Amino acid sequence: MPPDGCRQGAGRVPAGLRPQARRPGSRVRSMSQKWEYLTAPLLIHNTKAILDNWGEEGWELVQIVPGPTGGESLVAYFKRPKP
Repeated sequence: MPPDGCRQGAGRVPAGLRPQARRPGSRVRSMSQKWEYLTAPLLIHNTKAILDNWGEEGWELVQIVPGPTGGESLVAYFKRPKP
């Protein structure tokens, strides 16, 4: 054991925490990526169709929160890269 009581190799980064190489074809967004945002009411009885429609337009769902009126009212937040 080293004189300071540390195990040899204790400063190594575990394999699961090392930076991974990019997969071929993966997109890396620059730090200057600009986003546009959208909020939309989400009807509880037609959720999948509404989300699919926004997804077809390139919108990514970020979060769903209770609506301002409570009850079954929901609001969906979306984002997509600006052109």
